[in-house]
Amino acid sequence: MAVPPPASPPRSPCYLRGRAPCPQCSWGMEEKAAAGAGCREPPGPPRAAAVPCLAVLVDPDDILPGALSLIRELRPRWKPEQVRTKRFTDGITNKLVACYMEENMKDCMLVRVYGERTELLVDRENEVRNFQLLRAHGCAPKLYCTFQNGLCYEYVQGVALEPEHIREPRLYRLIALEMAKIHTIHANGSLPKPVLWQKMHSYFSLVKTEINPSLSTDVPKVEVLERELAWLKEHLSQLNSPVVFCHNDLLCKNIIYDSAKGHVQFIDYEYTGYNYQAFDIGNHFNEFAGVNGVDYSRYPLRETQLQWLRYYLQAQKGSAVSPREVERLYVQVNKFALASHFFWALWALIQNQYSTINFDFLRYAVIRFNQYFKVKPQVSALEMPK
Repeated sequence: MAVPPPASPPRSPCYLRGRAPCPQCSWGMEEKAAAGAGCREPPGPPRAAAVPCLAVLVDPDDILPGALSLIRELRPRWKPEQVRTKRFTDGITNKLVACYMEENMKDCMLVRVYGERTELLVDRENEVRNFQLLRAHGCAPKLYCTFQNGLCYEYVQGVALEPEHIREPRLYRLIALEMAKIHTIHANGSLPKPVLWQKMHSYFSLVKTEINPSLSTDVPKVEVLERELAWLKEHLSQLNSPVVFCHNDLLCKNIIYDSAKGHVQFIDYEYTGYNYQAFDIGNHFNEFAGVNGVDYSRYPLRETQLQWLRYYLQAQKGSAVSPREVERLYVQVNKFALASHFFWALWALIQNQYSTINFDFLRYAVIRFNQYFKVKPQVSALEMPK
């Protein structure tokens, strides 16, 4: 599909326009990586070029004109009338379109427009820093630019996985290895704090103050949610799960498999940050159920989990692991999977209030809360190995 002519001439990056740069593009890659990792000061040279911040506002309901403005800055040799586009409709937070010239999408730019009021859920400056940090470690594609309500980055070649794919041993081994690699990104000497409790309290506060009066009767009362949040923090904080650099949103569609290279890469870093190791893995196990047509009968069986965790721990340690180590992580992961249900249920309530994306967020919130309360007694009874 050809892109229509732009409504207005392209704008220049903010650092070329003679005004103060926006926070998202005032640092180079190494500086962003250091800040995202918790360093007090950015490292010295060599430094990568700053990420351009283009003064373009893309209309979420008519992305193509704005996308063309970005293309004219980033790919000036592309002929507008020959640009092809492809819209991706799987996302439930943002709107995404691919722009490319060749059929094989070899040189392809993704334009992602932030969803309505998602700044309530996502720290966009932190997202850019984490994107650059992952890129510096070979775990993310190129970030071409940010713009007023989104960002533009390199298309990752491959296939986005489905729930049936991540159950296959050959693929879940690759996923475990990639997660172990990301979890080894260190905080350069600082002691990072997990983002989980700050995020959960922030989401709960929004639900309590702005959404509570209109809450569906299918959703637990705010008083119940407040008690459960306190219980989660008290119970899970005692498990001594390591705090590592986490993806925090590893659903199937955020895993791209390149069959030619036999490799997986994780995409979408909105919720990335330092968090409990067991949360990242437990959250991924919950995603075996899928997002559309959620089915928790697909939650991985114990034996599948144990094998997955062996792959992960062996990659992390670089040596054999004991059954006790695997069992310990198994208990931690399943307990933190409770927090994953609670986190995304709160998130869905907020999305239900503000998002313009065609998705039944309220139903999704109810499903996640129901599963939380269903598995809580069994999971709470799990004991750490001695």
